[in-house]
Amino acid sequence: MQKPRTTEPERRQGTICFTMPEDTLEPDHPARVLWRALGGLDLSTFLASARSLEGHAGRPTHSPRMLLTLWTYAISQGVGSAREIERLAMDDRAYAWIVGDASVSHHVLSRFRIGHRAALDELMTSILAALTQKGVLSLRLVALDGMRVRAAASAPSFRTDASLEECREQAALHLKAVLAQADDPELTRAQKAARERGAREFEERIEAAITTVRTLQEERGPSRRGAARASSTDAEARVMKMGDGGFRPALNVQMATAGSELGGPRTILAVSVTNVGSDMGAMTPMLEQIEARTGERPKTLLADANHGKHAAIIDASAKGIEVLVPVPARSKTPGENQNDDPAIEAWKARMETDAAKGLYRARAGLCEWTNAQLAANFGLRQFLVRGVEKATCVVLLAAITSNLTQHLSTLAS
Repeated sequence: MQKPRTTEPERRQGTICFTMPEDTLEPDHPARVLWRALGGLDLSTFLASARSLEGHAGRPTHSPRMLLTLWTYAISQGVGSAREIERLAMDDRAYAWIVGDASVSHHVLSRFRIGHRAALDELMTSILAALTQKGVLSLRLVALDGMRVRAAASAPSFRTDASLEECREQAALHLKAVLAQADDPELTRAQKAARERGAREFEERIEAAITTVRTLQEERGPSRRGAARASSTDAEARVMKMGDGGFRPALNVQMATAGSELGGPRTILAVSVTNVGSDMGAMTPMLEQIEARTGERPKTLLADANHGKHAAIIDASAKGIEVLVPVPARSKTPGENQNDDPAIEAWKARMETDAAKGLYRARAGLCEWTNAQLAANFGLRQFLVRGVEKATCVVLLAAITSNLTQHLSTLAS
């Protein structure tokens, strides 16, 4: 019997393949639409610190439009790691289309995300201005809510002053040992620099934690039981009560969201990141931020009872803002709070009406839905960066991504 003839794969034969990156994505692919939307916005602030100028020597700066498209597209796909984006830029056609013939490392991506706080602030304001100009943004109904996002610190990293003093000695010894290896021929210059940088950063974190724990101890006073603690990983993190009832190191993220009670797109108007576990003092600064970004004030503000600070309600009422916040049970007791301001009495009376109760039901669909989307789909469950400043940059980028995706067709047209 004759042997059947087959064709076996030859893997040692070289091939020449010509590709056109521009043709790899369909015209309506989200990466293309994001690129067009960002192209219609002023991104010059991102280049304010660029050292390489036309007509002079120096390595060119990466395109901010390209880096923003990379980050916003990645966040919209649930990717929040710079290393993962670097890998996808080589393996995924959408990321490869965004990058084109450029080469982007995770170092560049990380520095870009946390190094442009002012530019991200301005970009968010520009997006809101563009939406207002196109007539799709209304401040008739704005909802305010806070969520606790896990910090880049663990519970065991919280130490007392005495324990941190021991860590300070260990950090000094570690830095001394690293510097002693400066002449080690088996280590490259890059390895030596990385080790020294890591040792010095560890020493700086310990010093920051010592400063924080002593400040907290002074604020607590000698009468309060227990010693103050601060994290040796992120000195600005605080242990907060989370949504599931547990207590973990976290930061408090406040967001103000505009939209309609009937549905439709939601627009994030303002963001704030603090290490204060309470929402009680958040209303006034958030309203000020909304007015600074849009030039307008909300007509009606919805917030939960945790935001019901009387001074904030009085201030908002004086500005013509109708505040809908549930009245705590203790404030409804007859005979209590006899000296309430007229604005407080009006707020309590308003919250007893069916109209106010019906409109307040829209709060969950506005802010809580947006917070859930950011946590579940945009990776805002835990910060991968340390400190309030860097965390604010991460939240701003997530809010910008949310606004772009909610109004993508409008901004890209």
